[in-house]
Amino acid sequence: MRRCVWISAVVLALFAALVPGVSAQAATERRAVPLPLERLFDNTAVSDDARPAEADLDGKGASLSAQDLTAAGWTPGRPLTVQRARLTWPNRQPGEPDNVRAAGQDVRVTGRGDALAFLVAGTAGADIGAAGTVLYADGTRSAYHLTAPDWRTGPLATKAVALSHINTPGGQLTARARLYVMTVPIVTGREVVSVRLPQATGMHVFAAAVRAPAAGWTGSWASATGGYPTVGPWADRTLRLVVHTSVGGPRVRLRFDNTFAAGPVRIGRATVAVQQSGAAAKAAPVRVSFRGAAGVEIPAGAQAYSDPLGFSVPADGNLLVSFHLPGTVPAAPVHRLAQQRSYVSAPGDHTADTSASAYPTVLTNWPLLTGVDVGGGPGSVVLLGDSITDGDKSTVDANRRWPNVLATRLLNQSVVPHYGVLNQGISGNRVVSDRYPGDGVSTDTAGVSALYRFDRDVLAQTSARTAVVFEGINDVRWGTTAEQVIAGLREIADRGHARGLRMLAATILPCEGETQCTAAADAERVEINAWIRGARVFDGVLDFDAVVRDPARPSRMLPAYDSGDHLHPGDAGLAALAGSVDLRALVP
Repeated sequence: MRRCVWISAVVLALFAALVPGVSAQAATERRAVPLPLERLFDNTAVSDDARPAEADLDGKGASLSAQDLTAAGWTPGRPLTVQRARLTWPNRQPGEPDNVRAAGQDVRVTGRGDALAFLVAGTAGADIGAAGTVLYADGTRSAYHLTAPDWRTGPLATKAVALSHINTPGGQLTARARLYVMTVPIVTGREVVSVRLPQATGMHVFAAAVRAPAAGWTGSWASATGGYPTVGPWADRTLRLVVHTSVGGPRVRLRFDNTFAAGPVRIGRATVAVQQSGAAAKAAPVRVSFRGAAGVEIPAGAQAYSDPLGFSVPADGNLLVSFHLPGTVPAAPVHRLAQQRSYVSAPGDHTADTSASAYPTVLTNWPLLTGVDVGGGPGSVVLLGDSITDGDKSTVDANRRWPNVLATRLLNQSVVPHYGVLNQGISGNRVVSDRYPGDGVSTDTAGVSALYRFDRDVLAQTSARTAVVFEGINDVRWGTTAEQVIAGLREIADRGHARGLRMLAATILPCEGETQCTAAADAERVEINAWIRGARVFDGVLDFDAVVRDPARPSRMLPAYDSGDHLHPGDAGLAALAGSVDLRALVP
């Protein structure tokens, strides 16, 4: 083998010497043949708990536990969908090479899409970032910058999965091992044929793929996961969730996310129907499938899309999405504030029931279900926000959140396309700090920061065209400076622009009279709003502050718009926000 390598080097050197203007490095690049990632594996990250010395991820003898990975549902060769990207966990047994140490290798990665996705971990003790190159079928190239957070110290808020232990030759350590899915932009529409990995010591790549475009789909409804609280526990129960569409279409698919989970969750069967009232359907619910099967097991941190189903989804209407949980579910990823009553059944699979008789228990949150897509349409507007976007203090079951009112306005006009509207508000959410730590069972469901959830809740959303960022009041109410919030908003704008999104910002509402809305907090709010209006970092501004403030006292809301707590607008105030939006500003 060494003799073959020496001969190849000699041939390349002779070629470089004989051909004017061609360096040995250039000759090497021309003759490099991209290989599938698994043929380049040169590091072993996973060990059996009984044989920890068979792997060494970090160069110090530490490794991932095969048993922990199995408990999370991350088994050899298993496809995993994370952030809409379909990746495959290496089909290797414990003790076998299962990842590549990034050193400029050319990897065969093919397809068209909107991003490259990498399953990575760093072992340098801190984030590792470096540049790589994408090669397209037409001979063009584009650069990308990939960051691999550290497998032991990286943010739990953005991890794909966290494992309970770290194996070492001296015994197991009770420490959280992290793996990350990171996406980087590519040229949309061009066919990718290979990827050159970065030159980055300590960056480990387990899988790579082009994230396929959401062609032919528009997001109609979505919710953002805010935490992982205890539930039920539910065992052999059917959840019937009520969700309100924005746009309609002739086909439907559902998305379920097992975000923040430590183990897999199984959905036995699922159906969709148009709501009659309460838990009753207008007609017999229609079954959906998952890659041809009736149900699906979703690994920790992953998501599942149902197969496309011919089903007439009404615009601006309520659907019943029912799914059976055959096993025991003691905790689940949840969007806490639904402002909508949903239902839990008596024991059994009641997904096909038309009547409401089997659903005696009311549920006021949305577990597991995170998206409803419809066939066709022009794409979606994503609204990234806090409790005001979430609809806190709006009338329950009435769909009077400002995103709902905006969606209705879009449907009832012909000036701009009928975009879907995706509400990604989370009550209590902040721009630059986490309320929920991003791992483990927690009573706090206010989510990880907007910075940390931006990739999942905006960039990975179906057919996102434009994003509106409407956050910051919770930051300043709890002591974050205007400078910190502005830095966070600027980063969000830059990341959205890098992916081709139109980025809009909304000014922060006044809240004098609420306990945490002190004069100091208001001064920070005013400074942030001045920056939003004047910095031109975003493509447009929705001046919501100007819409609802009291002209006689600009630090407070007009009484007619105040829900009564001085922080959240009521139905009239939310309608005023939506009514103030220049719909033309939403067009990319």
